Amino acid sequence: MSQRFQNFREFYPFYLSEHSNRTSRRLHFVGSCGVLALLALAIAQGRPWLLLAALVCGYGFAWVGHFFFEKNRPATFKHPLYSFAGDWVMFKDILTGKIRF
Repeated sequence: MSQRFQNFREFYPFYLSEHSNRTSRRLHFVGSCGVLALLALAIAQGRPWLLLAALVCGYGFAWVGHFFFEKNRPATFKHPLYSFAGDWVMFKDILTGKIRF
């Protein structure tokens, strides 16, 4: 049975536990950087197809991290909105040094 969370504050520690492998976190970070770059290009160049490329980039890097390094299923499958938010909070936490890169 899927774990239930009342709010994101309850979910985030679970999210971090699913990202304990350093290589996986690095892949998530690289994927998120790619998403931001592709999003900027899509807007700057007026190429909406780059939004699809951004999705593939973000999820592609993250899922490689989960399947090959964490050896778990991405939380996205059961908690899509919290997981999306978790990706960006973890990205910020890595940038600010709160989480080790």
